[in-house]
Amino acid sequence: MQELWVSQLGSVAYAEAFALQRRLLDRRAAGDLPDLLLVLEHPPVYTRTKRTEPGDLPMGEDWYRERGIEVEDTDRGGLVTYHGPGQLVAYPIMAVERVADFVHTMETAIVSALADEGVAAEPRPAPFTGVWAGDAKIASIGVRVRDGFSMHGLAVNVDNDLQPFEWIVPCGIDHVQVTSVSSITGRSPSLPCFRKRLAYRFSEAFGRRQRLISPGRLLEREAVPA
Repeated sequence: MQELWVSQLGSVAYAEAFALQRRLLDRRAAGDLPDLLLVLEHPPVYTRTKRTEPGDLPMGEDWYRERGIEVEDTDRGGLVTYHGPGQLVAYPIMAVERVADFVHTMETAIVSALADEGVAAEPRPAPFTGVWAGDAKIASIGVRVRDGFSMHGLAVNVDNDLQPFEWIVPCGIDHVQVTSVSSITGRSPSLPCFRKRLAYRFSEAFGRRQRLISPGRLLEREAVPA
């Protein structure tokens, strides 16, 4: 069984994590690293793609920044979304053969991790990519595949503040309802525990053996032993 390196990074600014992904993707493409998964959370930030319309951020960038929410551009798929403390974010840097299969497997991992928390959820067909609990969206997926390798990934609402979603048009879906694990269960789960659970279910879904790697190890220049 192939390994999947998993690194728990804690809280990382979006721009910093974006730059890290690009560096790691270059090393993965060069064969210096195996497939890996970065698990983290972000300080409050809206991320927008080239397809994002001005009306998707209706309050204007200054208004959001006055409330402590940064606005960052990104090259992933999808449209605008929100990240913040209490939300699990996972970025796989992996070889991808078929994007649709890759996304479906991520959805399967999310559904399994949520089931472990007692939350029934399921994916929906495009354009509603992601995972839904009833009529409310609980997880988003947005990836980019470059030269056969992925970056960006998924976000699951665990016990984060949902108010910032109401100030935008999340994922370009007007009037969409957004929910979280804590909103559904009525309890505040441990995000560190859920990070571990999601990483385990992600590895399982892809048929990999999880190997925990420190952030410092990821930055080493050594090639992976054959």
